[in-house]
Amino acid sequence: MATADFDRHGRTHRLELTDQSVREWDATVLDASAEDGIVLDRSAFYPGGGGQPPDEGVLLWGGVRTRIVGVRKGDDLALLPHEDDPIPPVGTSVRGALEDVRRTALMRTHSALHLLGGVVFRDFGALITGSNMHPLEGRLDFNLDTLPEGFRDRITEAANAEVAADRAIEVRVLPRAEAFALPDIIRTATNLVPADVEVVRLVDITGLDVQADAGTHVASTRSIGEIEIAKVENKGRGFRRVRVRLRPEQAG
Repeated sequence: MATADFDRHGRTHRLELTDQSVREWDATVLDASAEDGIVLDRSAFYPGGGGQPPDEGVLLWGGVRTRIVGVRKGDDLALLPHEDDPIPPVGTSVRGALEDVRRTALMRTHSALHLLGGVVFRDFGALITGSNMHPLEGRLDFNLDTLPEGFRDRITEAANAEVAADRAIEVRVLPRAEAFALPDIIRTATNLVPADVEVVRLVDITGLDVQADAGTHVASTRSIGEIEIAKVENKGRGFRRVRVRLRPEQAG
């Protein structure tokens, strides 16, 4: 895959990989059925991955609204319509629109988890063994054999100091060899980047954390808002789970 093609999946140009602020766009239907979903030539619907669930939203066409309740990844990206809604015919011009509140909450949450992973790696040397998220809440699992004294308070203070520092969160892409020449871009205990991926998308919290990642993120740490460490759980030997929550309102 050439670097210029990293933002395509099958026949769909993935707008969210290069501009995470896109919420509405025009597109053309390339394929459509109730069973297999709707394929567009251009889409900003994040299809899910890395613990981040897929986007939801609508397609508007000919005075009709089709709700999109999920995305399926195959040879193409197939948008999954609500079972009660009509399907736009192939060739139809549509207006796509994401559910903004949900997308923005997921962006804040995903960035919060990257920030937390960066803090725990920097301060305790621990790698991530699992993750999951929903809007405004998520969890990271770490390979910590023992829980350091005052761990919860220490990571709460450190994480929110990084929020206040308003570090820029930037996206860039590099050929695989160049990306893996950078130190510590894999913060998971297992490298989850498939061997056939030739171009690696990096999410860089400037001065704190660089990770290979395909998800959506806010533009700076201040936009995450206050991070609450809701719970730290012992899930077995060498396995600690940290749960985080964010406030509903987005920080300014």
